[in-house]
Amino acid sequence: MRFMSRLGSTARKGDAHSGNDTLRYESTVSFRSNTAPGVTFVIHRISFGRRMELSRRVRELSRKAEFLEAGAQVQEKIEAGILAQEIDAMYLRWGLVSVDGMTIDGEPAECESLIENGPEELVGEIVRAVKSQCGLSEAEIKN
Repeated sequence: MRFMSRLGSTARKGDAHSGNDTLRYESTVSFRSNTAPGVTFVIHRISFGRRMELSRRVRELSRKAEFLEAGAQVQEKIEAGILAQEIDAMYLRWGLVSVDGMTIDGEPAECESLIENGPEELVGEIVRAVKSQCGLSEAEIKN
């Protein structure tokens, strides 16, 4: 029986000459920023447990955002936009491990300082990378 694997290049067998046949898997992945030169960021890869945790966190906010987005009143549209930003912040907090090559107001960049005072383009780039690791399509990432 054949099974499809989503491990791709993240899992590698040991060196054949060493006799080591152990599967090595990295639970994080590093990216060089396209929006902030010299900055790299590390995010979690998706796993069964992390997918469940994220799904639980996002489920209720997503339902409420969809309901508000369907509304006709301007206030409902504004609330839906706020919820969408809260969901993005949730993805960022859930997925970001570290940021290197950047300080914000003289302090090393961290998740909360990025949310509060960091460049919006970089925050968006990291959120898109996290969503991509979750297997979301381009259309889902844009929402």
